[in-house]
Amino acid sequence: MVFQNDNKNSEASSSSHVLNLPRETSPLLNSKSLHQSSQFKTFANVFIAIVGAGVLGLPYTFKRTGYATGTLTVFAVAYFTQHCMMLLVKTRRKLESLNGFSKINSFGDLGFVVAGPIGRSSVDIMIVLSQAGFCVSYLIFVSNTLVNIFNFTSPSNPTTPNILGLSAKTFYIWACFPFQLGLNSIPTLTHLAPLSIFADVVDLGAMGVVMVEEVIIYLNSSPVLQAFGGFSAFFYGIGVAVYSFEGIGMVLPIETEMENKNKFGKVLGITIAFIAIMFASFGIFGYFAFGDETKDIITTNLGQGWLSSVVQLGLCLNLFFTFPIMMNPVYEVFERMFCEGRYSLWVRWVTVLVVSLVALCVPNFADFLSLVGSSVCIVLGFVLPALFHLMVYRNELGWIGWVKDGALVVFGALLAISGTWSSLLEILGAKA
Repeated sequence: MVFQNDNKNSEASSSSHVLNLPRETSPLLNSKSLHQSSQFKTFANVFIAIVGAGVLGLPYTFKRTGYATGTLTVFAVAYFTQHCMMLLVKTRRKLESLNGFSKINSFGDLGFVVAGPIGRSSVDIMIVLSQAGFCVSYLIFVSNTLVNIFNFTSPSNPTTPNILGLSAKTFYIWACFPFQLGLNSIPTLTHLAPLSIFADVVDLGAMGVVMVEEVIIYLNSSPVLQAFGGFSAFFYGIGVAVYSFEGIGMVLPIETEMENKNKFGKVLGITIAFIAIMFASFGIFGYFAFGDETKDIITTNLGQGWLSSVVQLGLCLNLFFTFPIMMNPVYEVFERMFCEGRYSLWVRWVTVLVVSLVALCVPNFADFLSLVGSSVCIVLGFVLPALFHLMVYRNELGWIGWVKDGALVVFGALLAISGTWSSLLEILGAKA
């Protein structure tokens, strides 16, 4: 462990520090300097940090895993997400109780204090891959949804027409590209952060509309359903569920902002339990309504119509504007690596180009969610928190504590390897 008091190096180094910008670790509902977050605001910050577009892939995942397996998976992932978030909080509190550690503001800072440059680099790599992966999934969602709205196929005409010689999906991704270059050139997130909050409001509205439609459709159709899927589908479901609950990078700054920190664990548990119930209900209703016809983006199952189009366009618009917010942690890492923490336009444009190219190569939204969740999100959300906690508390843990942390590290690594392999087979099989 690295336990030296070096104020210069122990502070977070990032582009936001140089530019005086909001960090990727800044809560979206920030407090004024003299007023910290209430329990309700903390609830809202945790909710915003976790809930995103991943929920739209849950009904398809329940189709693959079976509704019983899917439900158990969601609640299991919720429990371990809450547990690992609290491991980070406890580890930070332990270190800050020692002399010289009073500025552990982020996951990366914690990694540096615990394991030096290797710890910070490990967290940085996982954050880059996960955040960039989220943005790839956004582009896949936007392009596939626009294809569904404007280039709708039917049994009589199953072929999606080309646009200017390009497939419809490719055309829409490249159509987004110049606008994303402009949005991602903005050096401050001050004007963009409210759009992320609005995106979550739209997500909730879309979920409400979809769930009402799903209940009506289920009552009229009652499709054949399965409770349990195959063994390989289990890893698939784990990946999507972990992706849906990803938000561990926000837990330390959110806890810092809370007024009564002794109640943070209780608020965090209530929030994640609420989200788990919401996610499981959405996945069950979606699968129950459409059965084997459930698509990877559940909104596309609603077919044509003004309500469906408005919901889908609203989600596309908000994910489009959330893209640069989610990419900010990636820019902070790259600008720190290549530009000494200074703003760099070329770094941002090249990164947007790479993300767009990856989105062109992935055919299925939910498959990509599973890949990102199974690989980097499991390591970032489960393996590293348990490992850091074990390293800091190793002299105080009994054998039960060693077993708990060690099991999370070992089983998390095994799940990451097996889940990544399973997801890659799905993606490569779909392309074939």
